[in-house]
Amino acid sequence: MDDEARRAPAGTATTATPDAAVILRVLRVCLHSGFAVLLLVALVRLLGTGLQGTDWLILGLALVLAAVYLLGTVLEKRHSTDPSRFDPRPYSHLWLGAVCLLWLLLIWASADFVWLAFPIFFLQLHLLPLRLALPAIAVSTVLVIVALWFHNTGADGGALQLPMVLGPAFGAAFAVVTGLAYRALYLEAEKQRLAAEELRRTRAELARSQHDAGTLAERARLAREIHDTLAQGFSSIVLMSRSAEKSLDDGDAAMARDRLRTVQETASANLAEARNFVRGLQPPALAEKPAETPAENPAEDPLVNSLRRLCEKTETEAAARGTRLRCRFDLEGTPVDLPNTYRTTLLRAAQASLANVWVHAQAGTAVVTLSFLGSEVAMDIYDDGAGFDPSAVRGPAGRPDGSGYGLKSLQERVAALSGSLDIESAPGEGTVVAIRLPLGDSPAGSQA
Repeated sequence: MDDEARRAPAGTATTATPDAAVILRVLRVCLHSGFAVLLLVALVRLLGTGLQGTDWLILGLALVLAAVYLLGTVLEKRHSTDPSRFDPRPYSHLWLGAVCLLWLLLIWASADFVWLAFPIFFLQLHLLPLRLALPAIAVSTVLVIVALWFHNTGADGGALQLPMVLGPAFGAAFAVVTGLAYRALYLEAEKQRLAAEELRRTRAELARSQHDAGTLAERARLAREIHDTLAQGFSSIVLMSRSAEKSLDDGDAAMARDRLRTVQETASANLAEARNFVRGLQPPALAEKPAETPAENPAEDPLVNSLRRLCEKTETEAAARGTRLRCRFDLEGTPVDLPNTYRTTLLRAAQASLANVWVHAQAGTAVVTLSFLGSEVAMDIYDDGAGFDPSAVRGPAGRPDGSGYGLKSLQERVAALSGSLDIESAPGEGTVVAIRLPLGDSPAGSQA
């Protein structure tokens, strides 16, 4: 075979397809068995006439040839089954040269070893590049013809007979055709093996990329949840504890107790959020569903209750900062049973927006309006505060100081539900955050 085909260990091509594996294995077994049978026949004929004179030398050369051939095939087989073992391929040409040399000495001594030429033709096709294998087979064929002529009629001066030429010539031609077919099959099997390895490599890379993408998506989800819940909760705890400390310094024990109660409630809510992160459940504020459906008792809808409590909590936290903020919740339309993803997104949007109102906006009024419009659910968060330039917080970096992640998180949440997020604001003109989520046949809307 050519150099490219011989780079792979013999036997590795059998991993391509079962049919190719069987054919290649059978051809190798036939080649080695044929060599052994022909050599054994020659030895039997040699021993049958009795060993005299140079017959002992011929027997020794035959045994050496058998040992060299067996050594090469055993080493090749061991390496093909275990690539960590000694690799005989770099020495294959030397091994073939030794086999051919011993064979030439034997056919010079006895015509019984001439027929070993046929398996040797296959070896030459297998181990040599095609441009060298064909001339080597031609030379070997000529030597076989000469040996047959010499041992049969040449010693008596007889002429070369046609069967002495046709037999080796047809044998060489058959060996070449069969060897080329074997070579083509081997190359095709090798291509299939390489394709299978590439497929396995591609699958492994795809699995790694999918795992990395899943990891990044989970990190982004946790970042959104932590920002919209725990981080804001901790901020509220710090604020309310400072307010309680100030009330104690001023001697207002009632106000201090009220602030500490808010701290406890916020800490309990944050603890519940943290536990739900681990369990992967819905927000605690939405966990319990009423016995009545929203249509029967809108006031018991968990999202409505959560938003109403959030507005009250926002007023309390704003008062702790010394800000007079009136936060109101309005409901329009009849509530419908929303998927958990919708309720979570709307609640997180209200939490993030109201946190920005009492921290940044310096507003006097904030209104959260939840509207059920048949084909969609909408929520608007309005404040009459200082306003801002929405373009300044767009993009992955947010504001130059690193804030503005809440808006990016909200955009990702809404986009995941095929909804829309619009922000209308300008410096000194207040802000409106408008969210629209489709109902009905939307993918998210079909979730329970």
